[in-house]
Formats: sequence, structure tokens, C-alpha cells
Amino acid sequence: MAVTDPRGMNEAFARAFNSRSLDGLLALYEPGAVLRVDGSDRDLSGPGQIADALRGLLQAPGRMTSTNSFCIAQGDLALLRADWEIIDDAGAVVASGSSAELVRRQPDGAWLYVIDHAVGASLPRVA
Repeated sequence: MAVTDPRGMNEAFARAFNSRSLDGLLALYEPGAVLRVDGSDRDLSGPGQIADALRGLLQAPGRMTSTNSFCIAQGDLALLRADWEIIDDAGAVVASGSSAELVRRQPDGAWLYVIDHAVGASLPRVA
């Protein structure tokens, strides 16, 4: 299902994760998108590298929630920040973070990730 409002990106990501749909997750990214999954400076790009990273994410047990902190849109671009967590059946936090993302409106009106930094907004400040 296409995301037609950039504020819906993180909810759509969580929904695809919770349904364990790799195709659903990949459908949220532009073909040339960049994904960074941790605090390193290693960017993953292209459908193959992003698919490998998301396939690994789908191995995490539990359900994801993701809540936007803000969405700033200007024309066909929007900057997002969201707080997310994955909680297992026992109620334990499996993973959590705050993402920083750039999305772009496509010609058909859908929004897709251009840059997705899964923990970019939760990294410590660099001096």
C-alpha cells in the first residue's frame, strides 16, 4: 500500500515489519536509496544491500511500533524523525532507537525513503 502522506512512512514500515513482509519493506525505498542501520559510517545502497539488511531485521522477534516525532515537508522532500522499538511477547525490548529519514514524493504521489538512518537521531553527540 502506497504511503501518500510522509507522516505515514514510519507506521507503514512498522506494519510491514510486523507482517514480516520483506517485499513490503523494500517497497518503501527508492531504487537508489541509502540505508544506515547502526552508528557506523557504512552506508548500504541499492536493493540488494538494503534487502540483506532488512532480511536480518525481520529475524528479530516481536512487534515494532514507530511514532513520528516530527515531519518537515518542503515540496517533494520531507525530513522525518521517529522513535521506534521492537518488543517481544514477554514485553522485553528487543531493539529500539530514534531514526532520521529523508523521503521523496514520487511522480505517482507515493512517498519513498531516499535516506534512512535507523538510529541516526539516537546517536550520541560527536565533539
